[in-house]
Amino acid sequence: MNKLTRAQMAARVARDIPDGAYVNLGIGLPTLVANHLPEGREIVLQSENGILGMGPAPEKGLEDWDLINAGKQPVTELPGCAYFHHADSFAMMRGGHLDFCVLGAFQVSAGGDLANWHTGTPDAIPAVGGAMDLAIGARQVFVMMEHLTKSGESKLVERCTYPLTGIGCVSRVYTDLAVIDVTPEGLVATEWVEGLDFDELARLTAAPLRRGDKTGN
Repeated sequence: MNKLTRAQMAARVARDIPDGAYVNLGIGLPTLVANHLPEGREIVLQSENGILGMGPAPEKGLEDWDLINAGKQPVTELPGCAYFHHADSFAMMRGGHLDFCVLGAFQVSAGGDLANWHTGTPDAIPAVGGAMDLAIGARQVFVMMEHLTKSGESKLVERCTYPLTGIGCVSRVYTDLAVIDVTPEGLVATEWVEGLDFDELARLTAAPLRRGDKTGN
């Protein structure tokens, strides 16, 4: 099968963000989405450390380390970019003012529960950050993650075993294998990569998975 690269995953997420949207990109994989937003769309990126109007990552050697996102990565600013207090940023996040957020995850359940801040292991460092606020504050939550863990276990599960970030908050999941919608009837795969058939995708997914009308195979 031809797994998507991280850049391809980011580009696939970016395709589904409409013109005029206000969007927060979570720490880790989701930050790559900023580099793949379609030309001609006005999409306003917000960062929880107090930026509205971020652009893509700067070219190597042109970084301004006073201009960073919440993950401490250098970013650029677009015309009209604004800066504000951390508390105002969280008021935006909690107040339903963001159309989308894109978050990474350790697990997503069949019901759209999200676990992305702690694996529960004794030596793990918990880091919830603003994920709880984003998970319940954004109008739609997209998750971007690898389909399987490094040990080959599915990150899509019937019920999360890790501590939850939010309950029933995820709208859609983008993995290196598929695009999967969270619906009232459960998980529905609408696309999957070339060289992977639906039955194999379902076998790799540790939650019931239905085949949607639109497929990538």
